[in-house]
Amino acid sequence: MSGRAHVSIGDVLTRLRDEFPDVTISKIRFLESQGLIDPERTPSGYRKFYDADVERLRWILHQQKDHFLPLKVIKERLDDLDRAGRPVTVDGATSSTGSPTAAESSGAGDEDRGAAVEALFESARRASAVAEGELAAGVVADGEPDGPDELALGSSGVSLTRQELARAAELDDAELAELEEYGLVTPSFTSRERVLFDEDALAVARVAAGFMRFGIEARHLRMYRAFAEREASLFEQVLLPYRRQRNPEARARAQELLGELAGHGRRLRTALLQQSIRRSFGA
Repeated sequence: MSGRAHVSIGDVLTRLRDEFPDVTISKIRFLESQGLIDPERTPSGYRKFYDADVERLRWILHQQKDHFLPLKVIKERLDDLDRAGRPVTVDGATSSTGSPTAAESSGAGDEDRGAAVEALFESARRASAVAEGELAAGVVADGEPDGPDELALGSSGVSLTRQELARAAELDDAELAELEEYGLVTPSFTSRERVLFDEDALAVARVAAGFMRFGIEARHLRMYRAFAEREASLFEQVLLPYRRQRNPEARARAQELLGELAGHGRRLRTALLQQSIRRSFGA
């Protein structure tokens, strides 16, 4: 199989971007973590996507975009196709599986949403572990070097209610309200009927919850938000020429540069923090 042509996860993103503008490397990784795709790995840990992998991913994204199927139902249909030994293609698999029935759509409901929240919760937990461990050395958990995968320019489409966000981040209502008051957590969607939060809000809420266990309140964390905004403005100046081009190649390059800049920023903050702590404690 090593002689077959394969592409990287960045190349897959470029192939699919026109058809699915919201797809990100983080979303591809999430689908892999849920067992929907299973790309090969090189000895050094890089993903290897073959044509069949890309087509399988395209089919999954079609089911989400066109039929609004939950991941649980998509995985069940993929498992059926795999057991039957049938290749997964957008034309063939879509026509053979059809649209979701009313029972499937209604049955997905709370059970599937709860499973999605738990999966996102575990993903955030793993991300925290990575941030505390491997990322300090410039390597992410799956063995791929620090680079374009670290930050995503798009959204994975995850949405949580306020109650779900609080539960996943292990915060009570008052603590979450405090994070909202100081602008650390903001909704991604607001209407008269509902308020929803995305995966960025969950990541912030979980880290803030860790601080709160040490008695550090939301008002103390405002300095991180202010610094992040200044850092983002600095990066925006560097990436502005690529954003103006508005084509998949430029967007992919901007993603790559953003990862590199974020890595440099993280390592500099760590070095400066270590320097300050040593001076403060005389270490």
